[in-house]
Amino acid sequence: MGLRERITADTKEAMKAKDTARLSTLRLISAAIKDREIAARGEGGDETGLSDAQLTAILSKMVKQRQESAKAYEEGGRLELAEREQDEIRVIQSYLPRQMTEEETRLAIDKVIADLGAETIRDMGRVMAELRNRHAGQMDFGAVGPTVKDRLMA
Repeated sequence: MGLRERITADTKEAMKAKDTARLSTLRLISAAIKDREIAARGEGGDETGLSDAQLTAILSKMVKQRQESAKAYEEGGRLELAEREQDEIRVIQSYLPRQMTEEETRLAIDKVIADLGAETIRDMGRVMAELRNRHAGQMDFGAVGPTVKDRLMA
């Protein structure tokens, strides 16, 4: 079962179970996917729909947005809204691949650098692109960038 089908099935289950919080988040996910599909069609994209990798990218972006919102709510003293954002993050993350540990991330970076024969900072773009291809949704690329840079400068 693909990611899109899993989301649709879980939406139906949430409706049957009257789980309004989960249902609300699943509907937000479906709306984001539909928006991206419409945009892709407008750009002359594929009519068959989005790949699981593209869906993972959408979900990762949604998590990042909610993390920023939760932080802003916490700083503003709106803890109930921050908690709601955290609940949405948990639902969205259930559809993302397992996040790599720090050690796994370090090993993945080392492997890509070795596989590509990257030696200088000029190779950073190639290394980051390959990491995205191999580990989409499994690591925070904003946090990985400085690590890759340090490795290539050493």
